[in-house]
Amino acid sequence: MTIRHDPPGGPATPPPAAPPGEPTLPAAPPATVAEAVAATAGPAEPHAGAVPPPPPAPPPGFAPVPPGATGEPPRPPERRTRRQRFRAWRFAPVVEVLATIALALVLAEGVQAAVVKPFVIPSQSMEPTLIPSQRVLVNRLAYDFGSPARGDIVVFHPPSSQTCAISVSGNEPCPKSVSTPASDYYVKRIIGLPGDRISIRGGHPVINGRLLSHEPYIEPCDSAPECNMTQTIVIPRGEYFMMGDNRGDSDDSRFWGPVPQSWIVGKVFATYWPPDRIGVF
Repeated sequence: MTIRHDPPGGPATPPPAAPPGEPTLPAAPPATVAEAVAATAGPAEPHAGAVPPPPPAPPPGFAPVPPGATGEPPRPPERRTRRQRFRAWRFAPVVEVLATIALALVLAEGVQAAVVKPFVIPSQSMEPTLIPSQRVLVNRLAYDFGSPARGDIVVFHPPSSQTCAISVSGNEPCPKSVSTPASDYYVKRIIGLPGDRISIRGGHPVINGRLLSHEPYIEPCDSAPECNMTQTIVIPRGEYFMMGDNRGDSDDSRFWGPVPQSWIVGKVFATYWPPDRIGVF
């Protein structure tokens, strides 16, 4: 008696018989158990340490983009500005310092020309108030917003002629100066204002009949001819009568007449040299 072993899962079912008239195909060989398991498990995963397969080759005509590239054409290097090139120059700090100093000098010169101007006292005509070689500062804007006042010390252009424009007697102050100014600068004190009636007695002015005897800033003047001009004159409109504080040794309006306001450069407001005379007026 022969014993037959059926495969796992029950007895094998014989394949159906082919219909009559059709050829009979040979039966596929039975798969082994290992092949059946591999067919149902799918592709095998690489084990640890295995070298991965290379990536697929790109199709023909395709150029790969390098890592980090955007595919745009490379930009030209950025050009530095003129200022950036200058600052990269090794002598730039020196040039900047020199330029700053030059600018400061230009600004100082502009301020001096427009606002404040220094002057040096040239003679003894303003002693004892101002002495020769003393340095003073002049405010050029002092009379842009107001009129000159009696007692102001001013810098001005004297007349181009140091003689009176009209003939006068020896005891009469000059009432009229020539019409053109000199290029020189004088420093005097304003004594007479436009419209004032003025004469000189003992070195002091007599203004509108009143003797101005309280002048502590003057050098006394006694019997010299220029100290006594008793003939009264009238100062023209817009003009000012100038006198030095050293009344016996000053070339001033007594000899060449009053000067227009347009000839006045400015008002002396301070002195800065010598050190023992530093102060303001």
